Amino acid sequence: MEKTKICLTLTGSTIAEDLELIEKYRSYIDLAELRVDLLEDDERLRIREFPRLAGIPCLLTIRREIDGGKFRDGEGARATLFAMALSFAEEEKGMNFEYVDFEEDFRVSSLQDAALAFGTKIIRSVHSMHSPIANIKERLASLCTTGFEIPKIAIMPKTLDDVRELYEAAVSLKDNNHILLAMGPLGVPTRLLGNKMKNYLTYVSAPDGNSKISELAHLDPVTVNDVYRIRNVDSDTKIFGITGWPLAATSSPVLHNHGYATKKMNCIYIPFRAEKFDEALRFAGALGIQGFSVTIPHKESAASSADFVDEKVRDIGASNTLVKTNRKWYAYNTDAPGFTRSLLEFTGLKNLRHKKVAIIGAGGAAKGIAWAVKNLHGHACVFNRTVGKAKILAEKYGFDFASLGPESGDKLNKFSDIIIQTTSKGMNSSEPANESNDPIYFYNFTGNEILFDIIYVPAVTPVMERASQAGCKVCNGYNMLKYQGYEQFELFTGEKYDGTQSK
Repeated sequence: MEKTKICLTLTGSTIAEDLELIEKYRSYIDLAELRVDLLEDDERLRIREFPRLAGIPCLLTIRREIDGGKFRDGEGARATLFAMALSFAEEEKGMNFEYVDFEEDFRVSSLQDAALAFGTKIIRSVHSMHSPIANIKERLASLCTTGFEIPKIAIMPKTLDDVRELYEAAVSLKDNNHILLAMGPLGVPTRLLGNKMKNYLTYVSAPDGNSKISELAHLDPVTVNDVYRIRNVDSDTKIFGITGWPLAATSSPVLHNHGYATKKMNCIYIPFRAEKFDEALRFAGALGIQGFSVTIPHKESAASSADFVDEKVRDIGASNTLVKTNRKWYAYNTDAPGFTRSLLEFTGLKNLRHKKVAIIGAGGAAKGIAWAVKNLHGHACVFNRTVGKAKILAEKYGFDFASLGPESGDKLNKFSDIIIQTTSKGMNSSEPANESNDPIYFYNFTGNEILFDIIYVPAVTPVMERASQAGCKVCNGYNMLKYQGYEQFELFTGEKYDGTQSK
């Protein structure tokens, strides 16, 4: 079966900008989509010559606002542009658009006949920007009125279940003469698993491109090729991944996929965000996912949902790793050993004897860290906005507990030898420290504290920046991620992780 083609959606406002994008990514792509609706008005007059200038198969698209594009000038003007781009077809290969995208309701027989006469393939598309589509297979079949179109359905999913249903419809089809994609961050798996879904093509775009395109959560050409190696995906490829919510950023795919490439394994590791953990389990079942990492806020749900848990998970009450064995889910926790190794390397300590430790937060990550602190013989206080959760976690290990707010400033000062930040506050934040991105905004660092923030994006969180300026020794969670990932890799594949991984 023919492999899924990689199509670069061009986001420039001029022909020259689009040609620069093609040159930059030429070795990573199979074709380029000229988005005429993103071009300046004067530039639209030059689209006929674009295939010749590009030197690569080209797809012509003029997307309306209702379908997620920027074209506002009406259907008459749009038809004229299509006619201009498809007219005076050349016999020489590469001089014409190889593909054209006509929406389901855009039926201009003269344009359709011209495209078919000169060998331009028609992608007949539906874009559901606000809801999923029921009866996907039937709707797909209805798009092909002549038998020569490539039917395309793109949906904006509301939940991961919508993505799962799209995937199930795709794999049930017999050929790869279709395009089924889910847009937005939830839909990323459909862009990475095109060969599994028998998709004719998948779309990529340059980083920091047009905002309308970025809303669709396109990946960039280098990432899909070098990190995910999507051209190598086939029916035998084993799928692993990571789930969480919102899962806005994660370095785990880079780490795991690098390991598979190093050891020449036919595997791929993908992100699949799920607001509810049962959606993640249904998705994993439908895709045949062999194992996956679990991050905020699902670590406790992973432990309680697994068929079997190892002793560490039983003690901690949270799991960051699920592995499918004999159709059953086995839960493990690699956070605790990953944190332990990283913390001891960072501090140069052999244990935490005689250290007073503040654990900020009481969620799934904090549970693994509290277990590790206890096993390192440290004495801790758990600080959490919901004091009841802090109390439950603290009493399990004989720790103190307190609310997470200005009223606990004195208490935090007493447990400030090592401060371990386990919440999601500060993730993806580039602003100066404030109440919304710094969980201990009320605390004044003296410069004697050691701060360990388990967040690794950004590399320096707002609270880390504030602590560093006060003279504190600070560390982010990247090495913790790396070390827990090495253990996950072995649980997933049965082999040790080889090769160094750059940050």
